[in-house]
Amino acid sequence: MEEAASKRLMDKNVKEDNGSRETVKEWEMSPASINSSICLLRGKIYDAMDNRPLATSSYKEALKLDVYCFEAFDLLTSHHMLTAQEEKDFLDSLPLSQQCTEEEVELLRFLFENKLKKYNKPSEMVVPDIVNGLQDNLDVVVSLAERHYYNCDFKMCYSLTSMVMVKDPFHANCLPVHIGTLVELSKANELFYLSHKLVDLYPSNPVSWFAVGCYYLMVGHKNEHARRYLSKATTLERTYGPAWIAYGHSFAVESEHDQAMAAYFTAAQLMKGCHLPMLYIGLEYGLTNNPKLAERFFSQALSIAPEDPFVIHEVAVVAFQNGDYKTAEKLFLDAMDKIKAIGNEVTVDKWEPLLNNLGHVCRKLKKYEQALEYHRQALVLIPQNASTYSAIGYVHSLMGDFESAIDYFHTALGLKRDDTFSVTMLGHCIEMYISDSDAYIGTDIKDKVRKTLSTPALMKMLNTSSDGNESRAQPVEEVNVCLETPSFNADKQTDAFQRFLLECDMHESDMMLETSMSDTST
Repeated sequence: MEEAASKRLMDKNVKEDNGSRETVKEWEMSPASINSSICLLRGKIYDAMDNRPLATSSYKEALKLDVYCFEAFDLLTSHHMLTAQEEKDFLDSLPLSQQCTEEEVELLRFLFENKLKKYNKPSEMVVPDIVNGLQDNLDVVVSLAERHYYNCDFKMCYSLTSMVMVKDPFHANCLPVHIGTLVELSKANELFYLSHKLVDLYPSNPVSWFAVGCYYLMVGHKNEHARRYLSKATTLERTYGPAWIAYGHSFAVESEHDQAMAAYFTAAQLMKGCHLPMLYIGLEYGLTNNPKLAERFFSQALSIAPEDPFVIHEVAVVAFQNGDYKTAEKLFLDAMDKIKAIGNEVTVDKWEPLLNNLGHVCRKLKKYEQALEYHRQALVLIPQNASTYSAIGYVHSLMGDFESAIDYFHTALGLKRDDTFSVTMLGHCIEMYISDSDAYIGTDIKDKVRKTLSTPALMKMLNTSSDGNESRAQPVEEVNVCLETPSFNADKQTDAFQRFLLECDMHESDMMLETSMSDTST
């Protein structure tokens, strides 16, 4: 074999010396392809050295030298090295027409765009006529599933990835998307079975331990186990971004904000073109009362994924905290429209915080009826939520309906006994209800007494009463005197209600906006 190989090399050198073009046909390698391979190798070396900017430029150079260098293109897209706009600009700059025939240009552009447009709305796939059967190709289906995932259509994404997993149980590009979808849809048993199969067959692959870590993260109260397996995934491949995001989640659920942000920052450096690390960094800054930095990171996430309803929701939360209620209402409604555009495929627990927050904004804008409507819709989705009952009770108290407010605050405290806001507001509402009820009963008595005094028989009895009975008639006169001064009581009630509203404003800080719409995305 060695002699045959050396003879072939010698023949190649002879042909090169003679200027023959048979070399290209025999070895099927042009100088541009060789240079492209060198650039690809250089990019991998930079990647191993954690130098992402130089690795990205090397991969881009490799593609420009040879547009057929799919490995460079796959590394750019799978590691999220470019933002959506950078991907679009780079695709337009590729010399496809110079290196390909007209038919190949159409095919390559279709394949490239199909992998790049993950943040675009999922639409009917238009396949070029020259490759009519390509719509059933597994890589094309996975790209479509990823687009559904980033547009929050998790059930459609699950159906596509499940179809791929049946045909190819260990499709490398499909596995991270499929695992993330199982987490979003809370399919713990299926994820448990998949992770065990992966660990048995591919113990040195980071996606296997990523699946195990996601399972422990999903079942709850197993965060230490989740960190152990996710750490193993990042040890096997330090540039595996999804494992870093899940690693940050394991700290975030325990309110370990600093360590969670450290993991998210690592993911952000590794996944420049993915909006999720920026979104979660912003969430952590928001939870640590740093709205300025939170807003900055949310803006970066919004620039990467402008159609993502979860990012829009978090930007609206920051606007609410800054007191810009009109902007917050507009953004919340925008997020609602985008969720409705997806259809009925969004899981119900993703809707509930958005509806409650819309209720909070409408309450701030004095739109009490709309606020009640949004809170009731949230209550339909998750019936046993104490904060929703508390919010409904608060709106009723602001409308002066203290009886309904007391009922809702009692229900909220039945679900969550240590709810400080509900305890405080319940006390105030009972006080206002007692004073309001006294005034109401007094008015009722006044009417009854007037009707009774108008009867001739009673008037005759009172006029002919003895001196001994005069003391017995005195309470009726006192009642009559009290009932003749309703205007004074009304003013007193108005003052009390104003004081009640001031106390509500003081205690309103206990009612926090919900920012849990995007807490487990992997």
